[in-house]
Amino acid sequence: MPSTHLLTDRPPARPRPRASGADAWFPDQRAARDGRLPLICLPYAGGTASIYRDWAGELGPDVHVVPVLLPGRGLRGREEPYTSMRPLAQDLAAAIAERGLAAGRYALFGHSMGALVAYEVACRLRSLGLPEPAHLFVSGSKAPHMYGDRADHLLADPQLRQLVRDLGGLGPDEVTGEAYLLHRLPVLRADLTVCDRYRWTPRPPLRCPATALGASGDPIATAAQIDAWREHTTGSLLRRELTGGHFYLTGPARPRLLAELRRDLAPLTAAED
Repeated sequence: MPSTHLLTDRPPARPRPRASGADAWFPDQRAARDGRLPLICLPYAGGTASIYRDWAGELGPDVHVVPVLLPGRGLRGREEPYTSMRPLAQDLAAAIAERGLAAGRYALFGHSMGALVAYEVACRLRSLGLPEPAHLFVSGSKAPHMYGDRADHLLADPQLRQLVRDLGGLGPDEVTGEAYLLHRLPVLRADLTVCDRYRWTPRPPLRCPATALGASGDPIATAAQIDAWREHTTGSLLRRELTGGHFYLTGPARPRLLAELRRDLAPLTAAED
């Protein structure tokens, strides 16, 4: 079966160089310190910033939801996506520093690949002499030292589509989800390359408190694998298990997820007052 970019007579667009500067990373142009607590949100592999579009109205007026727009999607659709963690974490950390989002208290949230990126960004910001996050939320991801056991980026297109389907990533309308996925396969494959090639580098654990979230029916982030995040912070680690599969955050468990986030963010927003 031909790869998806051969399904049309038009040759694939040539990628543009990645944009420099913080504006490209944050589609919300108001992403600056204004007294609210920034919650910087990172998507799963193949995901977009729109995953977190309506979180602002759910997490209260004291939390500023800052979705991250990665290259290869949305307004950055013509930019070449990353295929390696190190430059991705370095460039995103630089954008966060440039925008001043780490100048005071802030939090990071990431799901699946986004959790791994959030951890690496936190470590990178620390190495730049900036504060660690006041709270790190990692969702649907095994601990960093457990990566290196998959090669999903090497799957042929039909098998990759089947993997997404099996994990529940097509959404309730599988026909629409399948059509959308066909256009997202190149960036999904690039994101999976980031994850599959990632190897944890031993370093001191973070000191910030963390919340590790997962779903009871997730086959690629089991309870034991999520519990293993305890090795990566000397702060407290709160463990939350929700119902659903790998994409629980877009399913029926979403209200409970947001309730858990509100609970864990409440002490931080009170400290901002």
